[in-house]
Amino acid sequence: MAKTGRDKNTKNKAKHSKLMAQKKNKKKEEEQLRKEKLKAIITKAKEQHKGNKL
Repeated sequence: MAKTGRDKNTKNKAKHSKLMAQKKNKKKEEEQLRKEKLKAIITKAKEQHKGNKL
């Protein structure tokens, strides 16, 4: 005999997928920020290296 009324897990599944999407987006933003910081460090080091050669 099947249960009548609400579907069993729909509320929990929606909440879980929302949280997982937040986690995924946070990780993506952190990776992007890290890449930008590294790029800035590299360009600064290259400029200093050029200055030392001249």
